[in-house]
Amino acid sequence: MDLKKLPFSDSSPRRKVVVSGFGLGVAASFIFVCILLLNYSFKSPFVTPVFTGFSYSDNNNSDSTLISWPFSFSNASVSLSSKASHNVENGNFSVQETKKIDESGIFSNLGEKGEILGNTHVLNFSENVKNESFLVQESGIVKKTHGSEIDGNGTVLGILDSTKYNVTSTYIEDVVRSSGGDRKKVAVGDGKGGLSVEKNGVLFQSDGELLIRRDKDFYGDCDVYDGEWVRDDTKPYYPPGSCPIIDRDFDCHLNKRPDDEYIKWRWQPYACDIPSLNATDFLERLRGQKLVFVGDSLNRNMWESLVCILRHSIRDKKRVYEISGRHEFKKKGFYAFRFEDYNCSVDFVSSPFLVRQSTFKGKNGSFETLRLDLMDKTTSMYSDADIVIFNTGHWWTHEKTSRGEDYYQEGNHVHGRLKVLEAYKRAISTWARWVDQNFGGSRTQVIFRGYSVTHFRGGPWNSGGQCHKETEPIFKKAYLAKYPSKMKVLHHVLHNMTTPVIYMNISRLTDYRKDGHPSIYRKEYKTVEKQMAGVHSQDCSHWCLPGVPDTWNELLYASLLKSRKGSWKN
Repeated sequence: MDLKKLPFSDSSPRRKVVVSGFGLGVAASFIFVCILLLNYSFKSPFVTPVFTGFSYSDNNNSDSTLISWPFSFSNASVSLSSKASHNVENGNFSVQETKKIDESGIFSNLGEKGEILGNTHVLNFSENVKNESFLVQESGIVKKTHGSEIDGNGTVLGILDSTKYNVTSTYIEDVVRSSGGDRKKVAVGDGKGGLSVEKNGVLFQSDGELLIRRDKDFYGDCDVYDGEWVRDDTKPYYPPGSCPIIDRDFDCHLNKRPDDEYIKWRWQPYACDIPSLNATDFLERLRGQKLVFVGDSLNRNMWESLVCILRHSIRDKKRVYEISGRHEFKKKGFYAFRFEDYNCSVDFVSSPFLVRQSTFKGKNGSFETLRLDLMDKTTSMYSDADIVIFNTGHWWTHEKTSRGEDYYQEGNHVHGRLKVLEAYKRAISTWARWVDQNFGGSRTQVIFRGYSVTHFRGGPWNSGGQCHKETEPIFKKAYLAKYPSKMKVLHHVLHNMTTPVIYMNISRLTDYRKDGHPSIYRKEYKTVEKQMAGVHSQDCSHWCLPGVPDTWNELLYASLLKSRKGSWKN
């Protein structure tokens, strides 16, 4: 063939070279883009080693993680994903698996023992995810926080916009591992809480300030009632059978309960650690003072627990005694244990409603009423106290109070019918006014212990409800009851008081403990037949001692330390 006859042979031989080079470049680019699209569409790891410095290795593990970093000029997004695809849009950052990012920028899966199962090099992992959303997913429920940031070590930094998103308690376990090999836990607190890490981690509160580390004290904005029960073989504070002042109804050990796992649990807040109850320190701070529990039999449960804890620290037990010499405390009245070495007392005043039980003379004779507008006559027994712990709740569930017919009285008027929640509100308001009038501005520390949840299954307390086969706590929050409506009423009343009141919100932590009740072991049975009959009359309201009320007193000690009032300042 004569090359001179070709159109381009004479006039532009150099242009032929240029066109060929351009075509090759376009073709190569097209192939390259196609590979990228195929890789993204089918999640194939084919080209992953190319973009990860050839450091991709699954180590024969099918759970190895694939990282994608789609960036745009307007809004960079970060996605951490594994086999299941996750949406990445508008700057959302989703965490769904156990992973670790080390200082060199290697993103790794962690095994059950913290070992690295696979890693992917993500170059310089120092991108901050600011003013975007941080999603925390547990059991399909997505919780949101705001303003999260990730530093170069892979540490999750951030705060909770709890007022906007109303974040409830949840957590992700084993998100990262410390240099010492300890597992960490990221927790999302309730209300005012923030991200917390179990050991050597960073904790933030909702206003964006760095709060405390988990291994430091709890004096900051830490909700000690938001947490979980963890196994602790160092419990209880006093050995079973060592405290003779426990009522027989609460002494499950004496009544031959066969298991003892219920005493080996400790309450652990998510956001901070709380101190163990130091009985000697408690008594020293109580020196020369009077502490009084006022309320129903659940407060007697707590009172007996505290007396046992404090008594166990005294060498000469004879120097701890009930001032009237009584050994049984079920009857209504006033009881006081004196600790001679510290010149102090720990008392109990029976007042199940806090307001006054009364009688009313009607046309057809006298009948019992509850005066919602008057305090109980027992107020003189604790008006001089240094610390008062109030409670009322369980007697409001009984038939007469629940029905509310011809029972609630105000002045000379007996309500033909009044809903129990409204009656409770009026009674608590009467209590609040009395506290403001008598303790406002005084040295007295006022505390209200919240509602202790019951666990009757198969019926109420008086018609066959049971809990005797429960041997471990509830572990899933989905099985917990709703927050008690009476405690919502209490919140409203406390908010309008002038006297500072410490609210011990123990409802949720007790709800977990279906295993801690006396059940059929509220007394000892002489025969198998009597024990079988006892199945139909169980106690799933009160608590075994040692047991759950010991934790209430641990939280009482922590609350008094946090108050920094009087002898509890230092």
